[in-house]
Amino acid sequence: MLKIYHAPTTRGMRVIWLCEELSIPYEVQRIDFSAAYRATPEWRALNPVGKVPVLQDGDLTMFESGAMVEYVLARYGAGRLHPPTDSPDYALCLQWMWYGEATLSRPLGEIVNHGREFPGEQRIDAVVAEMTQRGVDCAAAVGAAVGPEGYLLGADFSAADIMVGYGIFLVDMLIPEQMPDNVKPYWERLKGRPGFEVARSA
Repeated sequence: MLKIYHAPTTRGMRVIWLCEELSIPYEVQRIDFSAAYRATPEWRALNPVGKVPVLQDGDLTMFESGAMVEYVLARYGAGRLHPPTDSPDYALCLQWMWYGEATLSRPLGEIVNHGREFPGEQRIDAVVAEMTQRGVDCAAAVGAAVGPEGYLLGADFSAADIMVGYGIFLVDMLIPEQMPDNVKPYWERLKGRPGFEVARSA
């Protein structure tokens, strides 16, 4: 059984959501998200930079959420939630999966990191404003690609929606008043999926 080391609202949500969508058995191990625990040799043995999540599958240990999603799809997905490699949608699925982490989630993560490292009066408002605008622009690009109905690859939900959906979740959590109007219908569809609700509550 897959074991997912997770803390609420972190990127482990992606793997939990995927397992729910695929009906794959898994176990969630909640961890202490404090900086002190994540700096311990015990945790660094699982994740060398002290971040979350970690996935274990037998003797295999992984610590990058996007790679976990691709691994679970390849090993246990049986062709579900991902187009075949000879499909034109295959490249688009990869594009949006990478976009979800490298482009959309990055500035939102920097807002969190900045607040952690420069609290209170140390906060640099210009940095937060720039990262906020980047997050808004990236979310708007998702809304434009999806349109008023459907998902990133059309009518069918895919792993790309999980990877990108976590970024939209961060927008809603960190800067909800700036959520672009064009992405709101898509966000409502994602929130309505039972797998997302399980992941959000984990």
